Amino acid sequence: MAWLTHIFTRFAVTVSEWTGKPSIFVLALFSVILWGVTGPIFDYSDTWQLVINTSTTIVTFLMVFLLQNAQTRDTRAIQAKLNELILTSAAEDRFVGIENLDEEDLKHLDRLVEKAAKRHEEQLNDAGGKVSDGGATIVKKSAVKKEKRRDSRTASNRNQSKTAASSRKPA
Repeated sequence: MAWLTHIFTRFAVTVSEWTGKPSIFVLALFSVILWGVTGPIFDYSDTWQLVINTSTTIVTFLMVFLLQNAQTRDTRAIQAKLNELILTSAAEDRFVGIENLDEEDLKHLDRLVEKAAKRHEEQLNDAGGKVSDGGATIVKKSAVKKEKRRDSRTASNRNQSKTAASSRKPA
């Protein structure tokens, strides 16, 4: 059974990537235009209408399952990456696996995080950017480090430009 799942996964990935290409959209659009142009030839008969209705219904029905499979795998991969980031950072471990909570628990957690963010912002404003909270200090230090790296890169780029300009010989 595992081999069947593997084959379906490979098929779903291939079809999902293939159908997402602009050329496939153009092909589908061309098919609809061609169908519309043939209307007068078939006297806009019930069979003529049935062709487009049946074909689009079948394609839509099958694509729902293929795209759902691809989306589920993508979501699992993203959750695994986010969990790894949480576990290797200063973030709270309680956020690992929250995608499995029911809707009410997620809403409650969202409200708690929003309140914590507001408190954190108020603490930063009250303390002029310095907070006794360890997490906030880490965030502030990280921002300072990023600023220093950006400044040093800018200075380095200016020095490289000056060096390059001075090494040029007049023509």
